[in-house]
Amino acid sequence: MNAKKEKMAVSGDDDGQQLSEDSDNNNMSLTTNPDVPVWRIFTSLILLFLNYFLAQYDKFVLSYFQEDVVSSLHLSSTSYGLLSGYATGIVYALLALPTAFVADYTSARVWVLTAAAIWWSLCAIFQGLSHNFWQILLARIGMGIGQAPVEALSVSLISDLMGRKYVFFGASVLYVGVYIGEAVSGQIAVAFARTGTPWNTALIAIGVVGVVVALLVRVFVREPKRQISLVMANNLNHQAPTSAAFPSRVVTGRRNMLSTFRYIAHMRSFYLLALSAAFRQLGGNVFGYYMPSYLSNLYPSQPSLLSRYGIIVGVVGSVAVLTGGLLTSILWSRTKLLPLYLTAIGGMISSIFVLLMLFSLDISHGNQKRGIQVLYGTMSIAYLTAELWLGAINSLIALLLPPRTKTFGLAVWSLVQVLIYSSGPEIVGLALRKTDPTSSAYIEKTRIALAVMIPVGYWLAGVGFLLAVPLVKRDLAGHFVEGRLCWSGRKGGFLAAGCVLGALVISLFTVSIYYKF
Repeated sequence: MNAKKEKMAVSGDDDGQQLSEDSDNNNMSLTTNPDVPVWRIFTSLILLFLNYFLAQYDKFVLSYFQEDVVSSLHLSSTSYGLLSGYATGIVYALLALPTAFVADYTSARVWVLTAAAIWWSLCAIFQGLSHNFWQILLARIGMGIGQAPVEALSVSLISDLMGRKYVFFGASVLYVGVYIGEAVSGQIAVAFARTGTPWNTALIAIGVVGVVVALLVRVFVREPKRQISLVMANNLNHQAPTSAAFPSRVVTGRRNMLSTFRYIAHMRSFYLLALSAAFRQLGGNVFGYYMPSYLSNLYPSQPSLLSRYGIIVGVVGSVAVLTGGLLTSILWSRTKLLPLYLTAIGGMISSIFVLLMLFSLDISHGNQKRGIQVLYGTMSIAYLTAELWLGAINSLIALLLPPRTKTFGLAVWSLVQVLIYSSGPEIVGLALRKTDPTSSAYIEKTRIALAVMIPVGYWLAGVGFLLAVPLVKRDLAGHFVEGRLCWSGRKGGFLAAGCVLGALVISLFTVSIYYKF
């Protein structure tokens, strides 16, 4: 089979028909090398970083102030798991799709990002004003509506602000917000504990600052011209889905959406990459939500633990994610596959040090002083090896997707991940059900749950990313799956996987609601 035959493009109606990248309806043109002034790139990155950091910050508040939140709102462990699990995860996964679609359809990503940021900021304030479970649950669901498209929109914008070689480092700057959030939360947790300041003050402050940052994003960030994808750059005859001269804008939008799904379905690597990233995020999600409180209970004689924990996460995590992006950018001309290896091998190595963290006190024979030294050392290595991946892997996905609908494609990428990794806190919450948070049994059950879920998630992800290497190579060359998908093959597999995932979501959500009462 020759190369020409293997190259395929996806259209709105026929899986084998090619469509032009240029839309007759919106006259969108593409560029091979973005021409954005350096000062605007710098300003845009800073504002996108601040917006993303604030959008993530409420999760860190729930993590570091878990005991205060549980006691002040009279929550059970299952209720807390619901707040940090599917309650917001389902909203994230589903509502990211229509908002990302609107952003691509209207070519107004900055406007959509601004509106979303203002909305979630207001919901953060409402969380801080909550007095019971249902109030904070509704506020978090509302916040999920606003936060849903933030990541996809931000990565999509960054992928068009600078040349492909530098996108990886630019996106890594965005993801520093994840680790800075942890660091700041740790410092605030210690300061609040010393002054007796309630946890909801932090959420109200987030909301106020979020509104200000949203307005600055609208003023200083400009909609960049879309950049051609890696598939197009490597194969000039390969054309991704977009709109042709369809009868109306509504029909055009529908055709574009369906074309994007077909494009993704014909990619050889997308489904495996998405599942692998989901398991990697599952381990990290459980780590972020339950590790701080577990370590605080394990080392009650170390009042500065949360502060130092946050510093390690902020400094080491930031250095790691920037290093991953920088390495990918530097070695881009030699290999396009470095993000896969960084994620796979880094996570596998990190899982070993995560286990050493969890059992640091046992390793030190119960000596709190020695145990804390083991903890800080192993934690630093765990973060340094595990957190190389976020900017690099998400940039690779953005550059593989069709330019005109990449935001929607990134939302689909996130949807699969969120539905899977949001189950982590839910499962741990169910495991800790009816266990006194102040008891030694609670510490032991938490340790077992973390020791199982985090390493398993990291290793499943590692194996998946390594298996995806040859598939990504074929996608980069434009060698997608040929012809129309059939129900007995790839299409049926996607449907079956969707049904299993949907059943998992409904089952866990139903069980959690049942045990709430």
